[in-house]
Amino acid sequence: MLQISQIVTEKERVIEGLKKRNFPNVEQVLDQAIALDEKRKSSQQSLDSNLAEANALAKEIGGLMKAGKREEAEAIKSKTAELKSASKELAEAKDQVEKELLALLYTIPNVPHPSVPSGNTDEDNEVVKTVGEAPKLHAGAVPHWDLIKQYDIIDFDLGIKITGAGFPVYKGKGARLQRSLVNFFLDEAVAAGFSEVQPPIMVNEASGYATGQLPDKEGQMYHVGNENLYLIPTAEVPITNLYRDVIVNEDQLPIKHTGFTPCFRREAGSWGAHVRGLNRLHQFDKVEIVQVCKAEDSYKALDDMCNHVANLLEKLGLQYRILRLCGGDIGFTSALTFDFEVYSAAQEKWLEVSSVSNFETFQANRLKLRYKDENKKTQLLHTLNGSALALPRIIAAILENNQTPGGINIPEVLVPYTGFDKI
Repeated sequence: MLQISQIVTEKERVIEGLKKRNFPNVEQVLDQAIALDEKRKSSQQSLDSNLAEANALAKEIGGLMKAGKREEAEAIKSKTAELKSASKELAEAKDQVEKELLALLYTIPNVPHPSVPSGNTDEDNEVVKTVGEAPKLHAGAVPHWDLIKQYDIIDFDLGIKITGAGFPVYKGKGARLQRSLVNFFLDEAVAAGFSEVQPPIMVNEASGYATGQLPDKEGQMYHVGNENLYLIPTAEVPITNLYRDVIVNEDQLPIKHTGFTPCFRREAGSWGAHVRGLNRLHQFDKVEIVQVCKAEDSYKALDDMCNHVANLLEKLGLQYRILRLCGGDIGFTSALTFDFEVYSAAQEKWLEVSSVSNFETFQANRLKLRYKDENKKTQLLHTLNGSALALPRIIAAILENNQTPGGINIPEVLVPYTGFDKI
């Protein structure tokens, strides 16, 4: 959430950034926010004035009573009653304005970093670099949805029977490969200095608002109505919320966490090859990395997290490319996002496997996540997160890119985890 002070003092920069996102009616929305803030300030000033006058009269009444001037004291009491009634109305009016302002601020996305390119869709994203070469497959090579049937390692029909479409069952070596990737990703993250946590996979409404999934992505989240809880779309949500309403000690920074969770997303997508098999699921496993740091350190942290993801893909022997997301494709809460895509040789297309983002103070403002600087002044921190990595499309690319007429070769780095080198 943008700070109202930021909107007031940096209005033109905010307008310019939000226009890059194609945010509609940006000037009117910001003017409305500023007007509500002025109304809030005015209500607060009137309330403070009333309370100050009431306190002064209370002291005066006490003095008159001590002096035995009961009639004068009683006359003033009627005035304090009027002030008390007026103060209650002013407080209610102020609370209402604050609620209206907060609700409006929740609808305004983050201001993109200056390096974010303009654009409307993912076709306008900027390719930063491409690493590796596409594998050359044998003549009979097939997409992963045929391979998983051939080797009986993932069963979509069983998932449909048990739950519904988009909930696959991993079997045999497919289940072992899945678990091996999770352990590999976690071990690599821990070696890179991230502390492992295992968070809940359901969060309350306050947590959803704090990291920006609510109200923006409410329609994409599975809601447990009886308890008003949400199944997490990413481990970013519970891990970042570990620090909601926290003032962090400066010597704790930077905070670096990693965590493995299943993730749940309702997005149905459209029919076609681009959503077949593992390309898009309602439940999938993912290892997440999260950082909390000072503002001056956050873009170095973003580079380090991108390098970490790149290192994972290189160790797996996968061709990949990095994209800087344009204003029309960047997430609601992000200031700058780099997507990582791996090349799926049998499908002859790029598959997104990671997003690494810097949210600057946007989440921290909602979280009330702060630290005290050397001058003992409270400052908002910056939050970052990245997928390291999401498993389904990684598995799809491994299966497709390593297939041979005699089976599917397992990347060498995973063999100590799987216990086998071929499916």
